[in-house]
Amino acid sequence: MRCKWYSVCPMRRHEQTGRIDYSWREKYCLGNYRTCVRYQKEEAGIPHSDKLLPDGTYAGDELPQQDS
Repeated sequence: MRCKWYSVCPMRRHEQTGRIDYSWREKYCLGNYRTCVRYQKEEAGIPHSDKLLPDGTYAGDELPQQDS
């Protein structure tokens, strides 16, 4: 099951533009999305930066690749 926020999540845009690799999507968006910090904040109604990564770290201008 995929995250209900997948279609509007900035992580999808970052993947489409090549700023992050597909492993983020596989691990969080299409995998265990409930562990995604972005998902947790969205569900709680807590504002968060587009640079907040699913693991809770913040990306600078260069978004990191996710290690498998």
